[in-house]
Amino acid sequence: MTYRIAICYGRPADPAAFDAHYAETHVPLARKIPGLSAFTWGNCSPLGSGEPPYYMVASLHFPTAEALERALTSAEMKAAGRDVRNFATGGVTMFTQSERSALTP
Repeated sequence: MTYRIAICYGRPADPAAFDAHYAETHVPLARKIPGLSAFTWGNCSPLGSGEPPYYMVASLHFPTAEALERALTSAEMKAAGRDVRNFATGGVTMFTQSERSALTP
């Protein structure tokens, strides 16, 4: 089992500014979070008609529940969290999740 923080960003007022800030400023901050074993992000596209509920989804993975808890209280996480208000004009939804693989027993 791995542990994840999911960050779901609503559609920003200025997508180009959001993307630039995210790549140039936010990603370097988030990479410093202790215990991080994987960090992915991507813009959302519809599978059918209509717009997806989120503009972008990021996933921060941790190998253990303890690593996740340490990360949540770290100075690096706090710095990344403070930065969110600088670009997430469309709002943000965050949650943690314990993940199981359907491909491994």
